[in-house]
Amino acid sequence: MEVLEEGFEDATAVLELPEQYRRRLRTTNGLERLNEEIRRRERVIRIFPNRESAIRLIGALLMEIDERWGSGKRYFDMSEYFEWCSSKAQKLKEKVVLIG
Repeated sequence: MEVLEEGFEDATAVLELPEQYRRRLRTTNGLERLNEEIRRRERVIRIFPNRESAIRLIGALLMEIDERWGSGKRYFDMSEYFEWCSSKAQKLKEKVVLIG
């Protein structure tokens, strides 16, 4: 029980974020999709001659996905997050002024 109580804040930290970020961060959909892509390409090759060839395949896939993420639709619009952070910091400053 003590372990649960100590880790509660860490486990629920995502709940402090705005709703649109919570939806994407609380799931493992992105990671599961990446694993499925790796498996799909691995099934085509079936047998790798050595460990390095498997690592090259995964590396090439990760580079392809990185290029898509860099040039395509953004997974997160960070501008709203930065606004949320600054408003939260401002509220904290106001609270400190009222207390102090």
